[in-house]
Amino acid sequence: MKIFYAVQATGNGHISRAMELLPYLNQYGTVDVFLSGSNSSLDSTLPVLLRSKGLSLFYTHSGGLDLKRIAKSLAPIEVYRTAKSLPVERYDLVINDFEAICAISCRIKNKAAVHFGHQASFASAAVPRPENKSIASEFILKHFARSSLNIGLHFRPYDKFILPPVIKSEIWNSKPFSGNHICVYLPSLSDLEVYKHIHKIADQKFEVFSKEVKSVEQKGNCTFIPVNKDAFNRSMIHSAGMITNAGFETPAEAMFLDKKLLVVPIGGQYEQKCNAAALRHLGPTVIDKITPLFCEQIIKWLELPVPVYDKTFYLPTATIADQMMQTVRSKILH
Repeated sequence: MKIFYAVQATGNGHISRAMELLPYLNQYGTVDVFLSGSNSSLDSTLPVLLRSKGLSLFYTHSGGLDLKRIAKSLAPIEVYRTAKSLPVERYDLVINDFEAICAISCRIKNKAAVHFGHQASFASAAVPRPENKSIASEFILKHFARSSLNIGLHFRPYDKFILPPVIKSEIWNSKPFSGNHICVYLPSLSDLEVYKHIHKIADQKFEVFSKEVKSVEQKGNCTFIPVNKDAFNRSMIHSAGMITNAGFETPAEAMFLDKKLLVVPIGGQYEQKCNAAALRHLGPTVIDKITPLFCEQIIKWLELPVPVYDKTFYLPTATIADQMMQTVRSKILH
């Protein structure tokens, strides 16, 4: 079987999931990867056949979406040309992890595809949303990578087509323990903005993963570390807790490791607000936005006990891949 795997490279979560899933997909056939997006900071070992700038998200220093920069990066004519040139018709199966160009190509060429990933779960009305829904954001979540079949991933089985988070093998097979540092990954904030809040907590060590530093830098109670998969995994596994945005993969892995978790949704990013709405009921501490009180909120969070997480929904990646392919075979490849 020839498999075309389109992966959104805005942020690191999609790439990380693809890297973990790829060995299991290879058991079903030959996989070619289309990588779309230009602002991931994670080194990819994926077998990338084609690459495009695609549609990337950019952030302000304070953590909100930089709408002006996003608008300037749009190139609709180039997107359409790339979509027409994608060879999706040559493949037996197209898997799309929230990638718009591949979705457009499949519609142009009348090619069936499966939308697989976290964003695919939002096809269900049962998935948690914030109190104030965004009509525009709901439309984007449901139509950005519209495909023939949705197979979603989420924290809980909110619907029958939703599978568990893909947990990296390094995390799944680890022996976590609670060290003396807090692991921090807030990629939408500048290092200066992060340090401004946490340097005041002098008796607590923080390991901050940064897109700005090229080598490890020590500053007061903070160690700034370049974004690196192995270093990040070690830090999270050995940490006393995790502070991060309300993404999907990192909070899921932190809960799998039984880590105390503090999440802050990125301003203007509706999907993260939805994730925060779900996480409020699962044990983590959720802060709606970063304010001058962030330092005090962290101090209060540090005093809280580690929640007891329900991990009965988690499955090994091999099982997730198998269940996905069973559905694909019955719905698309039959």
